[in-house]
Amino acid sequence: MITAVSLNPSIDRTLTVDGFVPGGLNRIVGKRDVAAGKGINVALTVSELGLDSECIGFMYRDGASQFEKRLMLNSTPYDFIWCEGSVRTNIKVFDRSSSTITELNESGMNVAEEDLSKMVDLVVSHAENSDYLILSGSLPPGCPQEYYRTLIHAVEGLGCRCVLDADGERLKYGLEARPFMIKPNRYELETMIGRPLDGIRDIREAALRYIDMGVQVVAVSLGADGAMITDGGETLFAPRMNIEVKGTVGAGDAMVAGLVAGFMADLDLEQCFRMGVACASTRCITEGYKTIDKTVYKAFLDMVNIERV
Repeated sequence: MITAVSLNPSIDRTLTVDGFVPGGLNRIVGKRDVAAGKGINVALTVSELGLDSECIGFMYRDGASQFEKRLMLNSTPYDFIWCEGSVRTNIKVFDRSSSTITELNESGMNVAEEDLSKMVDLVVSHAENSDYLILSGSLPPGCPQEYYRTLIHAVEGLGCRCVLDADGERLKYGLEARPFMIKPNRYELETMIGRPLDGIRDIREAALRYIDMGVQVVAVSLGADGAMITDGGETLFAPRMNIEVKGTVGAGDAMVAGLVAGFMADLDLEQCFRMGVACASTRCITEGYKTIDKTVYKAFLDMVNIERV
């Protein structure tokens, strides 16, 4: 079982424009609202890959029905700590002419101390029957920046590997608990290191710092430049596939899902990386928030070009 934790779910409102003009008039040519959040995205993608997956987390009564419907339609079980208030709305402005996205994200509703305590118990109860625990995304107001560290420590000794996909202080504190894998993007890795990273070898050396800290796998998404992964023993790089990008929202979550699916099957690092990159690439050519097309995903597996660094 793979359990994805969603502590700050969101309604992702994607507005499509042609030629986004900052500070100017932009006419919307398309609009879509989808129940999302990084944990939700990971759980749905893992289910689509045919593995047992579930989603747990905080959920707010106003807006919850969209999440329940989406998870049930995809046969993904869920278990939420219910909170009063509304699910936050994140606005994504997708410029079709440049295939770029501008994001405007709300912080979310405040979480009470008692709900934080309940969440620790909920995570532990599900981790007891899980192989992997995916901790990803932002934290709601009222949630300590070290909360991911708290959750990782709480499941120690249960035989559940933790994957952390977060940034800033959330990642900094989470690293102290030595998760099995982290997945920063280039900007997040540069922020952690405190300087720009020049080239793939520089990125590798930065990633290896976290292997030395006790992380077993570091995967780095590089956007238009592709992706890199290292376990300390070998480092692999995959340049971006030559595909028509229809959107990048959720691509990092799809990569996490593909990687963990490979780990579940006890595949070697190269095979796991191939699955992660193929999954992310499939997400990039998928319209809106539809689940990935497994036929396309399987075709992409053979098209991923992997180089050793």
